[in-house]
Amino acid sequence: MTRLANFCAGPASMPTAVLERAQAEMLDWQGLGASVMEISHRSADYIELAQKAEANLRKLMNISDDYAVLFLQGGAALQFSSIPLNLLNGGTADYLNTGAWSQKAYKEAKRYETLGLGKVNLVAEGDGSDVPAFDTWQLTDGASYFHYCPNETIHGVQIFDTPKVNAPIVADFSSCILSEPINVNDFSMIYAGAQKNIGPAGLTLVIVRKELLEQASPWCPNVMNYKNQFENDSMLNTPSTYAWYLSGLVFEWLLEQGGVEAIAKINRAKAQALYDAIDASDFYTNKVNPAYRSIMNVPFQLADSNLDKLFLEESKQAGLLNLKGHRVVGGMRASIYNAITLEQVQALVSFMAEFERKHG
Repeated sequence: MTRLANFCAGPASMPTAVLERAQAEMLDWQGLGASVMEISHRSADYIELAQKAEANLRKLMNISDDYAVLFLQGGAALQFSSIPLNLLNGGTADYLNTGAWSQKAYKEAKRYETLGLGKVNLVAEGDGSDVPAFDTWQLTDGASYFHYCPNETIHGVQIFDTPKVNAPIVADFSSCILSEPINVNDFSMIYAGAQKNIGPAGLTLVIVRKELLEQASPWCPNVMNYKNQFENDSMLNTPSTYAWYLSGLVFEWLLEQGGVEAIAKINRAKAQALYDAIDASDFYTNKVNPAYRSIMNVPFQLADSNLDKLFLEESKQAGLLNLKGHRVVGGMRASIYNAITLEQVQALVSFMAEFERKHG
């Protein structure tokens, strides 16, 4: 069976080597005569797996012991609620809106004003194609935290430099974590749904400074309380054991590739090849300010939207899957996460050129 090029935004493509290893270990993991998804998360074997996954993630991202690393459930969307419950602490939280996901985070946090947990301030709001100029941001002095989404999956807008704000920074890295090096110490909290660049859906990473674990609201449910999860090794209840296992395999695979620094070079080459093809053509367009173009999610439009359906049909026939753009933006979108190879992106570029030749 031939694996095709899957440009889905999430759940997304995973490294073939990881899936092949998981396949080989499916019925008998570590000689136990059972699948890893069938054993207790409290067993010594599984705890060793979990500890290894955390250690490898810390190595990949250079995470110090000042941070708790949590393997949770509920997706990034649950963190939209968990963050104010854990961190707002009667103060004011600043939110930057640059697209659909940061907007959802802001709207969810805003609900907690009615509980008296604090205030939520919208710093600035983008239009989905750019990032508001820093001098227009309405920042709060002494904010409890500043929240933003470095990479907006739907609109393809990415902020590459960490904002220079005088507040603890909380960032939704769901669609760009492990894609290029970052300085974790610049952040007070990083969170990410796994289903784009880490592993399968069902797992959510939270990397949070331990000094922030003491300020959760009394309203915060036990399973959403970061301190409770940290003290219970992310196993306050049964975790997403198989997703945790597969994520651990992805961490090992990344280390084998040379780590985040090595994969970042490939990611830059992939994005450059695709944007170059778009920019060189009058048939395809990308509406994002070039300074903020995502290297993970590349939306583009055809000059004649009546050809969209045909483009999707022919691209699928060519082995290029899931290129339909999000309904909010329309057009096409290629999500080129770590597991997508440069050769697959080059195949897409070649298809686009041939499609333009035939239909342009």
